[in-house]
Amino acid sequence: MNKTELVANVAQKVESTKKDADKFVTATLDAIMETLGNQEDVKLVGFGSFFIKKKEARIGRNPSTGEEVQVPEKMTVRFKPGKLIKDAANGII
Repeated sequence: MNKTELVANVAQKVESTKKDADKFVTATLDAIMETLGNQEDVKLVGFGSFFIKKKEARIGRNPSTGEEVQVPEKMTVRFKPGKLIKDAANGII
């Protein structure tokens, strides 16, 4: 499912226009990104949690040349699914 399909699905479920549903979906995604940008976790009970994890600096290897390369530390986003998502993935819902 892409964003357009998600917007159409939300519009149908809340009996709204696609234009209004797009505003809701975009606002939700923006709020999640803003919160993660502030280094805060986003916990949606039953659905799952988005959280920031620090990856330490390390020595990598260039696959073309084989030479060692310094890979700087960076922050990554992780998602831990909640019970509802796990059940849906296993066909229980």
